[in-house]
Amino acid sequence: MTQPVLRYLDCLDATGLHRMAYWEWAGPAADAPVLVCVHGLTRQGRDFDALARALCGRYRVVCPDIAGRGRSDWLRQPAGYQIPAYVSDMVALLARLDVPQVDWVGTSMGGLIGLGLASLKSGEDRPGPIRRLVLNDVGPAMRFEALQRIGAYLGRVQRFESLAQGAAYLRTISAGFGPHTDAEWLALSEPLFRQEGEAWVLRYDPAIALPFAAVTPEVAAAGEAALWAAYDMLTCPTLVLRGADSDLLSAETAHAMAQRGPAARVVELPGIGHAPTLIHDDQIAIVRDFLSS
Repeated sequence: MTQPVLRYLDCLDATGLHRMAYWEWAGPAADAPVLVCVHGLTRQGRDFDALARALCGRYRVVCPDIAGRGRSDWLRQPAGYQIPAYVSDMVALLARLDVPQVDWVGTSMGGLIGLGLASLKSGEDRPGPIRRLVLNDVGPAMRFEALQRIGAYLGRVQRFESLAQGAAYLRTISAGFGPHTDAEWLALSEPLFRQEGEAWVLRYDPAIALPFAAVTPEVAAAGEAALWAAYDMLTCPTLVLRGADSDLLSAETAHAMAQRGPAARVVELPGIGHAPTLIHDDQIAIVRDFLSS
C-alpha cells in the first residue's frame, strides 16, 4: 500500500524556529499539481491518508502536521497557537514546495487556515496562492456552543492503557464524524497516539487549549467579522462541505457562503455532524469532482 514520506520544515515564530512536519505523497510526475490537505484542531496530517491515496495519481499531496500536533514541534509560547501564525507557516511550506499555486482541502481549523491563505493578495500579475479551495464543515461564522463543546475536552492530559482504549475515548468525543467501522476508526486514531512507557498519550500539545479558552462570545463576534471580510475577498472556486447535523457550521452560514464572496458550491452530507472525515468513497468523489471540474 502506498505510504507518504515524512519531511520537516523550519518555520519562524516569536521565540525563534520551530520544526513543522509534513507528509508528502508522490504525484505521477515531478511537475504534478500540488494538493495541500490540512487537519482540524487536535488532529494531524495522516487524517487524509484515504483521500491522498485516491488523488495521488493526479496530485503531489502534502499533509502538514500543524505546530503542536503530530510530529511537529510544540511551541515555546502557547500564544502562538493562532490562525495567523499557522498561515505564516503555510507560506513557508508553499515556498518549500516551490509552486505558484496549490489546491487546498481544509477540515475545520484547516479550512480557516486555507481561508486566511487564500485571502492574501499577490502582485497584480500573479495569481493568489490557492487555485481551488475546499472548506470542510467550517465557515466565517461558527456556533459558540460548538466551540464550548470542543473546549470541554481540549487540552486534557490523559493516559490510556492501550491504543484500543484511546481510540474508544476518541470515539466518544467524535460522534459527529459519522458512522465508521472499527477498522476505519482504528486507522483514523492510531496516528494520533504515541507510547510513553506503558501508556498511550495523544500527539498534541495540551497548551493549544490556552488561546482557545480565551475566546469569549465578544472575541468570537470580532473574529467572525474578520473572517467574513476575508471570505468576501476570495476569488478562487470554493466548495463547502457541511455535515447536515453539524453543530459548528449552521445551514444559514453555509447558505450565506453560497451567496457571498466566491459564491461557494455547498454540499450537505446526511447523517454526519462536525466533521466529515473524507475517507469514504462518496465523500472522496465529491472532492475529486470539484478539484477536477
